[in-house]
Amino acid sequence: MDVNFISVFVAALIPLAVGFVWYNPKFLGNAWMQESGMTEEKAKGANHALIFGLTYVFAVLAGMILMPMVIHQMGVMSVLVDEPGFNDPNSELAIWYKGFMEQYGNNFRTFKHGALHGTIAGLFFALPIIAINAMFERKSWKYIWINVGYFTVTFALMGGVICAWK
Repeated sequence: MDVNFISVFVAALIPLAVGFVWYNPKFLGNAWMQESGMTEEKAKGANHALIFGLTYVFAVLAGMILMPMVIHQMGVMSVLVDEPGFNDPNSELAIWYKGFMEQYGNNFRTFKHGALHGTIAGLFFALPIIAINAMFERKSWKYIWINVGYFTVTFALMGGVICAWK
């Protein structure tokens, strides 16, 4: 099983698209600005090229960690990759692995399954990280849920794309 970098690079565009909608003043943008202390003046003075560029880079990193979470077959590969003979296509292990992948390589490789695990990542990774930081920064629960909602939707969509892309 090879890492599908194309799926990760495409999925990394999702946070930008979701953020455009999520933080738009017509959706949750005004509430987020109020809760975060952001002002229009601050927002206009930002280096948007840098922000969007780094957002994409960080989204690629998130996609790389989502991949083994949403594609279970990567777990089998990670257990076997250092075993003697794994990289020799004629070894008993490599032949077994090839047969395993032919039989089970597409199990749970759906958008729906990836979205489920992406949602779990949003709730079990994003929520604790954002909530811990926000509590120390004295931010409101409204602020926390706006941001956790964004990451949960984003990771669900990213997980769906990465998992379904074969």
